Amino acid sequence: MTSPDLAALRPRIPSPVEEVADGRFGRHGVRLLLKRDDLVHPDLIGNKWRKLAPNLTAAAGRTVLTFGGAYSNHLRATAAAGRLLGLRTVGVVRGQELADRPLNPSLSRCAADGMRLHFVDRSTYRRVSEPGTLAAILRGAGAEDAYVVPEGGSNSLAVHGCRALGEELRARADVDVVALACGTGGTLAGLAAGLGPDQRALGIPVLKGGFLSADVEALQERAFGGRRGSWSLDDRFHFGGYARVPTELDAFAGDFEQRHGMPVERLYVAKLLYGLVALADEGAFPRGSTVAAVITGRPFP
Repeated sequence: MTSPDLAALRPRIPSPVEEVADGRFGRHGVRLLLKRDDLVHPDLIGNKWRKLAPNLTAAAGRTVLTFGGAYSNHLRATAAAGRLLGLRTVGVVRGQELADRPLNPSLSRCAADGMRLHFVDRSTYRRVSEPGTLAAILRGAGAEDAYVVPEGGSNSLAVHGCRALGEELRARADVDVVALACGTGGTLAGLAAGLGPDQRALGIPVLKGGFLSADVEALQERAFGGRRGSWSLDDRFHFGGYARVPTELDAFAGDFEQRHGMPVERLYVAKLLYGLVALADEGAFPRGSTVAAVITGRPFP
Protein backbone atom coordinates (compact mmCIF):
# COMPACT_ATOMS: atom_id res chain seq x y z
CA MET A 1 0.00 0.00 0.00
CA THR A 2 1.15 3.52 -0.75
CA SER A 3 0.50 6.79 1.02
CA PRO A 4 -2.30 8.90 -0.45
CA ASP A 5 -1.47 12.03 -2.41
CA LEU A 6 -2.35 14.69 0.14
CA ALA A 7 -1.97 17.37 -2.52
CA ALA A 8 -5.51 16.40 -3.47
CA LEU A 9 -6.67 18.13 -0.29
CA ARG A 10 -5.34 21.51 -1.48
CA PRO A 11 -4.80 23.17 1.92
CA ARG A 12 -4.46 26.92 2.24
CA ILE A 13 -1.25 27.11 4.24
CA PRO A 14 -0.40 29.41 5.90
CA SER A 15 -3.88 30.50 6.90
CA PRO A 16 -4.57 34.26 6.92
CA VAL A 17 -4.40 36.54 9.94
CA GLU A 18 -7.00 39.29 10.28
CA GLU A 19 -7.12 42.17 12.74
CA VAL A 20 -10.56 43.04 14.09
CA ALA A 21 -11.59 46.22 15.84
CA ASP A 22 -13.50 45.22 18.96
CA GLY A 23 -14.11 47.76 21.70
CA ARG A 24 -14.17 45.06 24.37
CA PHE A 25 -10.45 44.64 23.75
CA GLY A 26 -9.63 48.14 22.53
CA ARG A 27 -10.74 49.81 25.76
CA HIS A 28 -8.09 47.78 27.57
CA GLY A 29 -5.40 48.65 25.04
CA VAL A 30 -5.36 45.14 23.57
CA ARG A 31 -5.28 44.25 19.85
CA LEU A 32 -7.20 41.21 18.70
CA LEU A 33 -6.09 39.18 15.69
CA LEU A 34 -7.91 36.19 14.25
CA LYS A 35 -5.77 33.38 12.85
CA ARG A 36 -8.27 32.03 10.32
CA ASP A 37 -7.40 28.36 10.37
CA ASP A 38 -11.05 27.72 9.55
CA LEU A 39 -10.12 28.69 5.98
CA VAL A 40 -7.40 26.04 5.54
CA HIS A 41 -9.73 23.60 3.78
CA PRO A 42 -13.50 23.46 3.14
CA ASP A 43 -13.88 19.99 4.70
CA LEU A 44 -10.78 19.42 6.86
CA ILE A 45 -11.00 22.64 8.80
CA GLY A 46 -8.10 24.20 10.66
CA ASN A 47 -6.41 22.01 13.22
CA LYS A 48 -8.25 18.97 11.84
CA TRP A 49 -6.21 19.18 8.64
CA ARG A 50 -2.98 19.80 10.51
CA LYS A 51 -3.53 16.81 12.80
CA LEU A 52 -4.88 14.40 10.21
CA ALA A 53 -2.45 15.03 7.35
CA PRO A 54 0.59 13.32 8.92
CA ASN A 55 -1.57 10.46 10.16
CA LEU A 56 -3.11 9.92 6.73
CA THR A 57 0.38 9.70 5.29
CA ALA A 58 1.38 7.16 7.95
CA ALA A 59 -1.77 5.12 7.25
CA ALA A 60 -0.32 4.40 3.79
CA GLY A 61 -3.67 3.53 2.26
CA ARG A 62 -4.96 1.33 5.08
CA THR A 63 -8.39 1.72 6.62
CA VAL A 64 -8.33 4.59 9.13
CA LEU A 65 -10.20 3.92 12.38
CA THR A 66 -10.75 6.66 14.91
CA PHE A 67 -12.95 7.65 17.85
CA GLY A 68 -15.39 10.38 18.86
CA GLY A 69 -18.69 11.36 20.36
CA ALA A 70 -21.97 11.94 18.61
CA TYR A 71 -21.03 15.51 17.61
CA SER A 72 -17.32 14.99 16.96
CA ASN A 73 -15.80 17.40 14.46
CA HIS A 74 -12.85 15.03 14.27
CA LEU A 75 -15.07 12.20 13.01
CA ARG A 76 -16.55 14.57 10.44
CA ALA A 77 -13.11 15.59 9.21
CA THR A 78 -11.83 12.02 9.06
CA ALA A 79 -14.85 10.91 7.07
CA ALA A 80 -14.38 13.82 4.66
CA ALA A 81 -10.71 12.94 4.23
CA GLY A 82 -11.69 9.38 3.43
CA ARG A 83 -14.10 10.55 0.76
CA LEU A 84 -11.60 12.94 -0.79
CA LEU A 85 -8.69 10.49 -0.79
CA GLY A 86 -10.59 7.28 -1.46
CA LEU A 87 -9.69 5.79 1.93
CA ARG A 88 -11.92 3.54 3.99
CA THR A 89 -12.76 5.01 7.38
CA VAL A 90 -14.37 3.60 10.53
CA GLY A 91 -15.71 5.82 13.29
CA VAL A 92 -16.01 4.29 16.78
CA VAL A 93 -18.78 6.31 18.41
CA ARG A 94 -19.21 6.70 22.16
CA GLY A 95 -22.66 5.50 23.26
CA GLN A 96 -24.14 2.13 22.29
CA GLU A 97 -27.62 3.57 22.76
CA LEU A 98 -27.08 5.79 19.72
CA ALA A 99 -27.15 2.76 17.47
CA ASP A 100 -30.92 2.49 17.98
CA ARG A 101 -31.65 6.14 17.24
CA PRO A 102 -31.79 8.13 14.01
CA LEU A 103 -28.39 9.57 13.18
CA ASN A 104 -27.92 13.20 14.12
CA PRO A 105 -26.77 15.60 11.36
CA SER A 106 -23.10 15.20 12.31
CA LEU A 107 -23.11 11.39 12.18
CA SER A 108 -25.32 11.44 9.11
CA ARG A 109 -22.66 13.47 7.34
CA CYS A 110 -20.00 10.96 8.40
CA ALA A 111 -22.07 8.12 6.97
CA ALA A 112 -22.75 10.07 3.76
CA ASP A 113 -18.98 10.50 3.34
CA GLY A 114 -18.56 6.73 3.52
CA MET A 115 -17.52 6.29 7.15
CA ARG A 116 -18.67 3.03 8.73
CA LEU A 117 -19.97 3.80 12.21
CA HIS A 118 -19.36 1.36 15.07
CA PHE A 119 -21.10 2.17 18.36
CA VAL A 120 -19.68 1.06 21.72
CA ASP A 121 -20.97 1.47 25.25
CA ARG A 122 -19.52 4.27 27.33
CA SER A 123 -17.75 2.00 29.80
CA THR A 124 -15.88 0.24 27.00
CA TYR A 125 -15.09 3.57 25.34
CA ARG A 126 -13.42 4.85 28.52
CA ARG A 127 -11.07 1.84 28.48
CA VAL A 128 -9.99 2.16 24.86
CA SER A 129 -6.39 2.86 25.89
CA GLU A 130 -6.18 -0.70 27.26
CA PRO A 131 -4.68 -2.98 24.60
CA GLY A 132 -7.22 -5.75 25.18
CA THR A 133 -10.17 -3.37 24.90
CA LEU A 134 -8.79 -1.78 21.75
CA ALA A 135 -8.22 -5.19 20.17
CA ALA A 136 -11.81 -6.19 20.96
CA ILE A 137 -13.13 -2.98 19.39
CA LEU A 138 -11.07 -3.56 16.25
CA ARG A 139 -12.40 -7.12 15.97
CA GLY A 140 -15.96 -5.95 16.55
CA ALA A 141 -15.59 -3.31 13.87
CA GLY A 142 -14.05 -5.80 11.44
CA ALA A 143 -10.97 -3.60 11.17
CA GLU A 144 -8.14 -5.57 12.81
CA ASP A 145 -5.58 -4.19 10.34
CA ALA A 146 -6.73 -0.58 10.50
CA TYR A 147 -4.49 2.38 11.20
CA VAL A 148 -5.75 3.73 14.53
CA VAL A 149 -5.99 7.46 15.20
CA PRO A 150 -6.93 8.45 18.79
CA GLU A 151 -9.93 10.56 19.77
CA GLY A 152 -9.52 14.10 18.54
CA GLY A 153 -6.62 13.01 16.35
CA SER A 154 -4.08 13.86 19.07
CA ASN A 155 -0.90 11.80 18.91
CA SER A 156 2.78 12.53 18.31
CA LEU A 157 2.34 12.89 14.56
CA ALA A 158 -0.52 15.33 15.07
CA VAL A 159 1.51 17.37 17.56
CA HIS A 160 4.32 17.72 15.02
CA GLY A 161 1.74 18.70 12.40
CA CYS A 162 0.40 21.46 14.65
CA ARG A 163 3.86 22.81 15.37
CA ALA A 164 3.68 24.49 11.97
CA LEU A 165 0.73 26.53 13.24
CA GLY A 166 2.95 28.00 15.95
CA GLU A 167 5.74 28.61 13.47
CA GLU A 168 3.38 30.60 11.25
CA LEU A 169 2.59 32.87 14.21
CA ARG A 170 6.21 32.95 15.38
CA ALA A 171 6.87 35.06 12.30
CA ARG A 172 4.52 37.71 13.74
CA ALA A 173 6.78 39.63 16.10
CA ASP A 174 3.81 41.73 17.22
CA VAL A 175 1.93 38.72 18.66
CA ASP A 176 2.32 38.24 22.42
CA VAL A 177 -0.35 35.64 23.22
CA VAL A 178 -1.82 32.94 20.98
CA ALA A 179 -5.09 31.52 22.28
CA LEU A 180 -7.14 28.55 21.13
CA ALA A 181 -9.93 26.27 22.29
CA CYS A 182 -8.76 22.81 23.37
CA GLY A 183 -10.40 19.40 23.27
CA THR A 184 -7.72 16.73 23.55
CA GLY A 185 -4.73 19.07 23.74
CA GLY A 186 -2.82 18.03 20.62
CA THR A 187 -3.08 21.38 18.87
CA LEU A 188 -1.92 23.28 21.96
CA ALA A 189 1.01 20.88 22.45
CA GLY A 190 2.26 21.48 18.91
CA LEU A 191 1.39 25.17 18.69
CA ALA A 192 3.31 26.04 21.85
CA ALA A 193 6.39 24.25 20.55
CA GLY A 194 6.37 26.34 17.38
CA LEU A 195 6.00 29.78 18.96
CA GLY A 196 8.85 32.19 19.62
CA PRO A 197 10.58 32.61 22.99
CA ASP A 198 8.68 35.81 23.78
CA GLN A 199 5.27 34.38 22.89
CA ARG A 200 2.97 32.26 25.01
CA ALA A 201 0.08 29.96 24.22
CA LEU A 202 -3.19 29.98 26.13
CA GLY A 203 -5.59 27.06 25.94
CA ILE A 204 -9.31 27.31 26.72
CA PRO A 205 -10.57 23.75 27.40
CA VAL A 206 -14.07 22.99 26.13
CA LEU A 207 -14.48 19.99 28.45
CA LYS A 208 -14.72 20.21 32.21
CA GLY A 209 -12.55 18.18 34.52
CA GLY A 210 -9.22 19.98 34.76
CA PHE A 211 -7.32 17.00 33.34
CA LEU A 212 -5.94 18.56 30.17
CA SER A 213 -2.67 19.94 31.54
CA ALA A 214 -1.35 16.43 32.19
CA ASP A 215 -2.46 15.33 28.72
CA VAL A 216 -0.64 18.21 27.01
CA GLU A 217 2.48 17.46 29.07
CA ALA A 218 2.29 13.80 28.00
CA LEU A 219 1.79 14.68 24.33
CA GLN A 220 4.82 16.98 24.36
CA GLU A 221 6.87 14.35 26.16
CA ARG A 222 6.08 11.78 23.47
CA ALA A 223 6.56 14.21 20.59
CA PHE A 224 9.58 16.21 21.76
CA GLY A 225 10.99 14.43 24.80
CA GLY A 226 9.79 17.09 27.24
CA ARG A 227 7.84 20.30 27.71
CA ARG A 228 8.20 22.85 24.91
CA GLY A 229 7.21 26.49 24.78
CA SER A 230 5.33 28.64 27.24
CA TRP A 231 1.71 27.55 27.65
CA SER A 232 -1.08 27.54 30.19
CA LEU A 233 -4.77 26.63 30.45
CA ASP A 234 -7.81 28.44 31.79
CA ASP A 235 -10.54 25.92 32.68
CA ARG A 236 -13.32 28.39 33.47
CA PHE A 237 -15.06 28.67 30.11
CA HIS A 238 -16.31 25.16 29.26
CA PHE A 239 -19.95 26.11 30.01
CA GLY A 240 -20.67 22.73 31.54
CA GLY A 241 -18.78 20.49 29.15
CA TYR A 242 -18.42 19.44 25.55
CA ALA A 243 -21.34 20.28 23.24
CA ARG A 244 -22.96 22.39 25.98
CA VAL A 245 -24.11 25.65 24.43
CA PRO A 246 -26.31 27.53 26.90
CA THR A 247 -28.29 30.58 25.88
CA GLU A 248 -25.65 33.01 27.16
CA LEU A 249 -22.93 31.47 24.99
CA ASP A 250 -25.16 31.24 21.93
CA ALA A 251 -26.12 34.90 22.32
CA PHE A 252 -22.47 35.90 22.68
CA ALA A 253 -21.58 34.01 19.50
CA GLY A 254 -24.44 35.60 17.60
CA ASP A 255 -23.33 39.05 18.73
CA PHE A 256 -19.74 38.36 17.62
CA GLU A 257 -21.02 37.26 14.24
CA GLN A 258 -22.95 40.50 13.84
CA ARG A 259 -20.00 42.64 14.95
CA HIS A 260 -17.42 41.05 12.68
CA GLY A 261 -19.27 39.20 9.91
CA MET A 262 -17.62 35.88 10.74
CA PRO A 263 -19.53 32.66 11.47
CA VAL A 264 -18.73 31.46 14.99
CA GLU A 265 -18.61 27.71 15.62
CA ARG A 266 -20.33 27.07 18.96
CA LEU A 267 -18.58 24.02 20.47
CA TYR A 268 -15.04 25.40 20.40
CA VAL A 269 -14.61 28.86 18.94
CA ALA A 270 -17.44 30.54 20.87
CA LYS A 271 -15.95 29.39 24.18
CA LEU A 272 -12.52 30.66 23.15
CA LEU A 273 -13.78 34.11 22.19
CA TYR A 274 -16.01 34.38 25.27
CA GLY A 275 -13.03 33.50 27.45
CA LEU A 276 -10.82 36.09 25.79
CA VAL A 277 -13.37 38.86 26.33
CA ALA A 278 -13.66 37.88 30.00
CA LEU A 279 -9.88 37.78 30.41
CA ALA A 280 -9.49 41.20 28.78
CA ASP A 281 -12.01 42.61 31.25
CA GLU A 282 -10.03 41.04 34.10
CA GLY A 283 -6.84 42.75 32.95
CA ALA A 284 -5.14 39.47 32.09
CA PHE A 285 -3.47 41.06 29.05
CA PRO A 286 -1.24 44.09 29.68
CA ARG A 287 -2.00 47.26 27.76
CA GLY A 288 -0.22 47.20 24.43
CA SER A 289 -0.59 43.43 24.09
CA THR A 290 -1.59 41.67 20.90
CA VAL A 291 -3.66 38.50 21.23
CA ALA A 292 -4.10 36.13 18.30
CA ALA A 293 -7.14 33.87 18.56
CA VAL A 294 -6.85 30.70 16.47
CA ILE A 295 -10.18 30.05 14.75
CA THR A 296 -10.02 26.27 14.55
CA GLY A 297 -13.43 25.61 13.08
CA ARG A 298 -16.60 27.00 11.59
CA PRO A 299 -20.23 25.95 11.80
CA PHE A 300 -20.98 22.87 9.73
CA PRO A 301 -23.96 23.24 7.36
